[in-house]
Amino acid sequence: MRDITLRALDILQHVDLIACEDTRVTGRLLDFHGITTPVTAYHDHNAPRARPELLRRAEAGASIALVSDAGTPLISDPGYRLVQEAVERSIAVTALPGASAVMTALTASGLPTDRFLFLGFPPSRASARKKMFEEVAGLRSSLVFFESARRLAACLGAMAVVFGPRDAVVAREMTKRYEELRRDTLPALAKHYTSAGPPKGEVVIVVGPPGDAPPPTPAEIDRLLREALKTQSMRDAVSAVSERTGVARRDVYDRALALTGRGRR
Repeated sequence: MRDITLRALDILQHVDLIACEDTRVTGRLLDFHGITTPVTAYHDHNAPRARPELLRRAEAGASIALVSDAGTPLISDPGYRLVQEAVERSIAVTALPGASAVMTALTASGLPTDRFLFLGFPPSRASARKKMFEEVAGLRSSLVFFESARRLAACLGAMAVVFGPRDAVVAREMTKRYEELRRDTLPALAKHYTSAGPPKGEVVIVVGPPGDAPPPTPAEIDRLLREALKTQSMRDAVSAVSERTGVARRDVYDRALALTGRGRR
């Protein structure tokens, strides 16, 4: 209730209409601050039907505020299409700063903030999730994810396999009453939540960048190549292993040729 800015309160007081995910949730916020502006529902299920009417009213001169149940609108939120179509129709759009689980978790994590990548929710299927992690494993930046409490332990376990023992933070219920940050390595966090069970509330995972590890041995490169070649072409496997290890692509290619018995001619 108190994360909201004075500017946002002023906007909500004076717009013609407030579009929100759940009118009951937003209603409690408005009641708390004494705001009586009319509200209408705009969420994943009714967006195709509700969006044209909101755009029609905006084109007719109405001022409309879009809010989310928590956090910042459009971040893993159905408002993206509404803003996209408003921009296409030359309807003025502005964004107001406010609470963001991504930014509060990152800044409180103690992990590097000079470079970071927000990746939203990982895929629920294990194979797709592993592929996603492998694609970003070599990036020299902190990685920020959303995850459901129910899948948290499995997600951390998959991260530990792909990313190794990196420092990470599980941030729960950011800026809310039961805010909690648990800092440890990925394997230790996976072990904890496997034992403790799913936590309550909204979860953000922040994973630190790879450390300055020693260069991989030829045996390690061969192991990674064998694993990659099970599901990828030689070209893609070489690229993936080169990116993950930092070893020159030509050198990884030579190892792949030796492993497959093709050799350079």
